[in-house]
Amino acid sequence: MRKASILLLLSGTIFLSAIFSAASAQNAVPFNTSEAAHWADSVMKTLTPDERIGQLFMVAAYSDTASHDNSMARDTALIREQKIGGLIFFKGSPLRQALLTNFYQSLSRVPLLIGMDAEWRLAMRLDSVPTFPFQMTAAAAGSDSLVYLMGAEIAKECKRLGVQEDFAPVIDINANPDNPIIGMRSFGEDKRQVTAMGMAYMKGLQSEGVLACGKHFPGHGDTKTDSHLSLPVVDYPMSRLDTLELYPFRSLFENGLASVMVAHLFVPALDSTKNRASSLSPKVVNGLLKEKMNFKGLVFSDALNMKGVALYSKPGEVDLKALLAGNDVLLFSQDVPKAIEEIKKAIENKEITQDEIDSRCRKILMAKAWTGLNHYHPVDTLGLVKDINSGQADEIIKRIAKNAVTLLANRNNLIPLKRLDTLKIASLVIGDTLPDEFQLRMNDYADVKHFNMPMNSPDTVIKTILPKLKGFNLIIVGVTHTLTKPQDTFNMKPVAIKMIDTLEKRFPVILDFFSDPYLLSYLPQVDRANALLMSYQSLPATMDYSAQAIFGGIGTKGRLPVTASSNYRRG
Repeated sequence: MRKASILLLLSGTIFLSAIFSAASAQNAVPFNTSEAAHWADSVMKTLTPDERIGQLFMVAAYSDTASHDNSMARDTALIREQKIGGLIFFKGSPLRQALLTNFYQSLSRVPLLIGMDAEWRLAMRLDSVPTFPFQMTAAAAGSDSLVYLMGAEIAKECKRLGVQEDFAPVIDINANPDNPIIGMRSFGEDKRQVTAMGMAYMKGLQSEGVLACGKHFPGHGDTKTDSHLSLPVVDYPMSRLDTLELYPFRSLFENGLASVMVAHLFVPALDSTKNRASSLSPKVVNGLLKEKMNFKGLVFSDALNMKGVALYSKPGEVDLKALLAGNDVLLFSQDVPKAIEEIKKAIENKEITQDEIDSRCRKILMAKAWTGLNHYHPVDTLGLVKDINSGQADEIIKRIAKNAVTLLANRNNLIPLKRLDTLKIASLVIGDTLPDEFQLRMNDYADVKHFNMPMNSPDTVIKTILPKLKGFNLIIVGVTHTLTKPQDTFNMKPVAIKMIDTLEKRFPVILDFFSDPYLLSYLPQVDRANALLMSYQSLPATMDYSAQAIFGGIGTKGRLPVTASSNYRRG
């Protein structure tokens, strides 16, 4: 533990010097090196025009047993026949993914770029790996250096698994409490905090040779719909977009962000063409992103199977539109052969030139070289799961969780609890069936009687539990395992709300939410609690440290990254 702490301290020092160093050139990208250029040029000479088109595609791959058989034959054919440039892995397990990666790489003459959504570690997609806290939880902890260390650790695990591109960080400013898709994935509502922590995450990833990807350009934080299901509208003037949504992107571009993902959004101020997503708009991608903002890194479309574009364009056709808009990498193509056919027609019709294709292909190859794919080695599967579950990662998780616990209300300075000999304490965890780390840690401080109720309990649970609380003079309530989407009150069931209301009318109550902070806006009952804490997530570490905070084992340092309600504002 002591060794891990020293390593973290040293890494934090390195972070401080890295984060404040100026980029060597404005909007310089890390892969723009002579070595990468030399390798890319040598590979370009061996590729046919069709193979150069193939390099622009990154398709979905899966290592879970349910999806594996269906996708493996398809992906094998695309690598062998269409010479695609990369794969984005989704759900599965580390060992199966490593074995599949080695197999797929063996089929490809040009090493494949392997990507993943690993915003909160490989656990976002894979089993056998504990999760890092969400970005909003990390923001509550208030430490850019911890976010840097988190990014660096995630990068090490990606590299160990043969992953070169992490589609993170999310640098959307979550300005809308009703946002159904960003929420806890964001660093919050303040553009400067989002920028500073996004920068730290980016620097951490790229310090270990993994391509970071800022998303979702030009900003998905103030939407009411999910682009996986529809085409969200961002209807603000350019003056607002320029000073808010685009602010983090501009800063990260100026400091060497390797890649960016363009969202499927309808932004009339940028392109008012009916039903045209930003990802398919030349005005947004070529005009704003590449020309006005001078971004030189890789440009990924968001997944082309998402309804934000798939509702309005057929497979193959949507790929061509994304390419003509200016995207370098066409992500999650639904029909690569059809897309290549459409692109070749566009070249013949002079809608795009082979030189433009070649330029994007060369950029992709340079990025591959920078990640080490110019010296490709298969993933060593021996000890893989152990290696991606490091003690240093555990230490980072604990430090973030410890610093994130946020005390929002504390009548009569109830917390930390004092004179325990005068208190008869019961705990109730809503959302779990067995005592968890929150309740178990309480046992180290006092004789606490524990109760649990699942979120979907029948109404009769109130009458069952209430008589058992007779004689207690303090109830500690933990709300766990809610959802991260605001629909249906984050899955906070009416019986759970009624239970809190009933307890507050009869007992002194400490309320502790392991949830999205926006849940508080749906619960006026929280204002009646004797003390109120926000602990953000149902993780073992957050539960442990939150219990310690209640009993005075640690102080509370966390700050809300968003305005949760009119009574609980950011900061």
